[in-house]
Amino acid sequence: MIRILANDGIDPSGKQKLEAAGYFVDTNKVPQDSLAEALNHYDAVTVRSATQIKEDVIDACPNLKLIGRGGVGMDNIAVEYARSKGIEVVNTPAASSNAVAELVFAHIYSLIRNLHSTNRAMPSEGSDSFELLKKKYSGASELRNKTIGIIGFGKIGQAVARIALGSGMKVLANDISGLTTDLELEIHGAGKVKVTLNPVSMDELLSNSDFISVHVPKGQVIGNKEIEKMKKGVILINTARGGVINETDLLSGLNSGIISGAGLDVFINEPNPDPAILSNTRISLTPHLGASTSEAQERIGTELAERIISYFTSRA
Repeated sequence: MIRILANDGIDPSGKQKLEAAGYFVDTNKVPQDSLAEALNHYDAVTVRSATQIKEDVIDACPNLKLIGRGGVGMDNIAVEYARSKGIEVVNTPAASSNAVAELVFAHIYSLIRNLHSTNRAMPSEGSDSFELLKKKYSGASELRNKTIGIIGFGKIGQAVARIALGSGMKVLANDISGLTTDLELEIHGAGKVKVTLNPVSMDELLSNSDFISVHVPKGQVIGNKEIEKMKKGVILINTARGGVINETDLLSGLNSGIISGAGLDVFINEPNPDPAILSNTRISLTPHLGASTSEAQERIGTELAERIISYFTSRA
């Protein structure tokens, strides 16, 4: 029997699918320092972002055949090293795209309509300040005809673009591939519409975007150098990885007025973000909730199970 350790959990839909295929699925969490020893009793392990499967763990588990990542980024896995050892590595790149894209816009709406500020102010200032708060936060904005720059135009970046286009926004996309992308938008009552997006340079994106959303797997892509090129009043969104936007430089940009607001779902020092980030009133905050919808979790679990079953069936 194939034994699988779902160390960061797996949606019941995925667990049921694996068990129906005759696999044993263990969802009990093994601490990182005990993981290498525990994995000697399993054929496969699935993780999210919490568990690290690096070279030391891989070397200690010669019987491990597959590592599954529920989600997109695989920076917590030594992917190439695992593959060089003959271990299959799979992920679910499309399953959480829509959920993350919707969170991008949750942050954007929160910032342009001052929701993150009014939610803090109304309980603390009381009903006596209602009219004052109404006046203070009345200078909101709309999205139509605004421009969003998307850095990293994979499945999540494309999902962000679809929502943006549906909201009447202009889209500028920058991606390492440099390829033209055809997006299919499904409009209720009008069927499917194809939109072609040509990539732009980073400089063009930075200087012309009212909003910038980053969707790269790792590495800093925005620091002081990039912020200095941005349109005054830009709003930055990071639902990708902590560190792709330099947090110190972000705070400087907010203080200078170049950046008017930021939406952050990921942080450099998770699970203990910088207090200066947490206390800044121009930052909308969520605790790494990008893929945390019931629909996305079900898709992730099901797709991960299907990829695991396909791999082991092909080897039978």
